[in-house]
Amino acid sequence: MALEQKLQLKLAQRLVMTPSLQQAIKLLQMTRIELQNTLTQELVENPVLEEGDQQFEEEEESAEEEKAAAETDEAPEPEQGEAMEEIDFEAYFNDFMDNMPTSPRVETREAPPLENTLSREPDLYDHLLWQLHMTEVDPREREIAELIVGNLNPDGFLVATEEEICALGAGDHNGHPYTREEVDQALARVQGFDPPGIACHNLRECLLKQIDFRGEPEDSLVRRVIEDHWDPFLHRQLPAIAKRLEIDLADLEPVVAAIRALETRPGRQFNADRTLYVEPDVHVLKVGSDYVIQLNDDGLPKLRISKAYRRMLSAIKAAGGQAEAKNFIKEKLRSAVWLIKSLDQRQRTIYKVAESIVRQQRDFLDYGIDRLRPMVLRDVAEDIGMHESTVSRVVSNKYIHTPRGLFPLKFFFHSGIEREYGADISSLTVKRKIEHLVGEEDAKRPLSDSELTRILKREGINIARRTVAKYRDELMIPSSTHRKQIF
Repeated sequence: MALEQKLQLKLAQRLVMTPSLQQAIKLLQMTRIELQNTLTQELVENPVLEEGDQQFEEEEESAEEEKAAAETDEAPEPEQGEAMEEIDFEAYFNDFMDNMPTSPRVETREAPPLENTLSREPDLYDHLLWQLHMTEVDPREREIAELIVGNLNPDGFLVATEEEICALGAGDHNGHPYTREEVDQALARVQGFDPPGIACHNLRECLLKQIDFRGEPEDSLVRRVIEDHWDPFLHRQLPAIAKRLEIDLADLEPVVAAIRALETRPGRQFNADRTLYVEPDVHVLKVGSDYVIQLNDDGLPKLRISKAYRRMLSAIKAAGGQAEAKNFIKEKLRSAVWLIKSLDQRQRTIYKVAESIVRQQRDFLDYGIDRLRPMVLRDVAEDIGMHESTVSRVVSNKYIHTPRGLFPLKFFFHSGIEREYGADISSLTVKRKIEHLVGEEDAKRPLSDSELTRILKREGINIARRTVAKYRDELMIPSSTHRKQIF
């Protein structure tokens, strides 16, 4: 079969994103802190940009931007607002992938400066190794102890058996593996480190190590319950335990309280997760009976075009100066105009989305979470005349401060649950009702998931029992069996 070359004509429509539109999309999905860092970096890299005075008139800024755009000899681009409203980002990226060349282009991201990199806080592994290195042990035991520490999960439990640790060792110079006695000795060494209860195989062993650390007597009720009656205790068979111990049920109450006070996850305090602090991007203030929306511009530099560089460009043109200098200033001027316009478009888009949310969630702002309306991205997109992907970028990693508290913008987007009468109810409202019902239940006769389902259905909320169980788990509420109190 002979190979031959052919020419084919293909007519297709494809969305081409201008550089200014790409920049507007990039700025739109940035968090407030990322935006602040980006603008500060642009001020450093682009000499045409300068931070304007707060008293600088917006009309003068707009006139300068238009004049700067004219001086770049560039044809005006389509309005970004209109372009962003019509863009179907999903179709664009699908089209991009379909026409992608065989050698894919990889986007290179600039690494953050070294001085902006935060050091990692010490975790459980570091804390235990520090104690090990401060202890005088022979090198062989130290090596086994490091293996044990390396096989702990974040909660501090040992996930490898002693036999597996023996097999992990490289052995001594004669090639012999670690013996069970050596592993037991190193394990006892690690279990004596802080925090108490570390490096145990299960919860029962962990609790026993903790009461040993506290100096609990050998014949104490706490030790006897954990050692001899652990399974009945887990199933909350407290009357049976009291009968076997030949004590009154009331005498068992302080024992249960003491066991509950022990740490079930000894490695919890060394969790490396740091507290994240956020600043709201939008403030909603109530003035009289109306709600006023204010964008949070505190800390963001006020950008404007430098007059000195505009005059310099005019002087170079008049004098017929070097083309290289003229092109450099024109390019920086064009970049500055794009950035200012993109930043303005970002703020306008966030304002539109926040205004639509406030308008559709007025009952929530007036009466609280019980009146939260179910809403999806399409509701806001249709209200402001933009695409859902644009709204998704706006609400991502952004926060709004309302008279009801500080919320992420995604908080207002939840599915609805049908009601027999009235409008649909938000899933968050249903969770709030479940939490309220559990909070007011009789501790000795807690409500089961089936009983919660029946109560909600009496209020007109059509919900399945498995959905109630899922919401209860998301609220971190134990089951009725574990919520039941004997005393």
